[in-house]
Amino acid sequence: MASERAATALGGSKEMTLGVMGGGQLGRMFAHAAQQMGFFTAVLDPDTHSPAGRISHHHIQTAYTDPTGLARLAEVSAAITTEFENVPAQALTQLAQSRPVAPSGAAVAIAQDRAAEKAHFVACGVPCAPYAVIETAEQLAAVDANLLPGILKTARMGYDGKGQVRVKTPAELAAAWADLQGVPCVLEKMLPLALECSVIVARGADGRCVNLPVQRNLHRDGILAVTEVYEGNLPPALAARAVAAAKSIAEGVQYVGVLCVEFFVLDESNPAAAGLGGLVVNEMAPRPHNSGHYSMDACDVSQFDLQVRTLAGLPLVQPRQHSPALMLNLLGDLWPEGGVPDWAAVLALPGTHLHLYGKLDAKPGRKMGHLNITGATVDGVRATALEAARILGIAAF
Repeated sequence: MASERAATALGGSKEMTLGVMGGGQLGRMFAHAAQQMGFFTAVLDPDTHSPAGRISHHHIQTAYTDPTGLARLAEVSAAITTEFENVPAQALTQLAQSRPVAPSGAAVAIAQDRAAEKAHFVACGVPCAPYAVIETAEQLAAVDANLLPGILKTARMGYDGKGQVRVKTPAELAAAWADLQGVPCVLEKMLPLALECSVIVARGADGRCVNLPVQRNLHRDGILAVTEVYEGNLPPALAARAVAAAKSIAEGVQYVGVLCVEFFVLDESNPAAAGLGGLVVNEMAPRPHNSGHYSMDACDVSQFDLQVRTLAGLPLVQPRQHSPALMLNLLGDLWPEGGVPDWAAVLALPGTHLHLYGKLDAKPGRKMGHLNITGATVDGVRATALEAARILGIAAF
């Protein structure tokens, strides 16, 4: 059993290697958490300089569907996970024929297709924005006018705002679908938002499910910019509903691993939000999430610790947050040409924790790292975070 192998590995008498599909920053932080607990790590990623591959014991540099690479990953790994949702689901299913894989290929396949994802939310009794699936010209012509204005999203391969077009009229909708090459899409009704939040849950093979505190998020240009987590960041009843919904979504697919579910909190003073209950699910990510990075410094168990535990069959405990926290996403836009941000000035501030991802080239919009700020009070954390943002050139929030 995985738990028995894990106990052996933690005792130090035998190597146990945990594998991960994908070599980005989430894989890197997973590998660090696994190594801290005494595990070896293996990464499959075609990039020679992938952040996770460069710090792991094994770096298998092949395509995600390469039979030889998959066989090698299975050979060296006792169990395998993924660090991004666009890894081919079939590759996970193939690996599962010989090794425990969490999350499953079936769960990842749902997250890869917005239409399937929406249907899963509905089946779990979790409300989402009114929507229509558009795969044919006939479905385009039959779209209910009440869904406009809306956001047209490609059913597959969209993230961080990519593959999304705002449309106000049937003509704009038709033009946007044509610009997207007529690929399968989902049209979501645009709703009046008060704010956005997310919940990270971890579910073990035994069905036990735990969660991190609800995260309050600010996005800019479709990319997460700021996450704030502290008691009272959301009304308690609303936070409890979000946690219950996230756990229902995980249970509905018998999920094993770490899952992030993102929500919209609606502005109920606007008539357009009537009848939706104030909270609708946006999407799910079958992996750790940018909004959970604060847990590395503000909780006794981080989202990556939870990922290791679910994969190795170790007990899940309910994480406890010991400090109010705020996370700033650090994009390549902050890097001056030929230089680096003023880390010395940032780290001179109390309660700052810098996490860089080991990426060699800073590019606009590219996630290069994150800064966690913790402290004794919410006001103190926010003041420090705003000063750090000023130093780095991040817009105030």
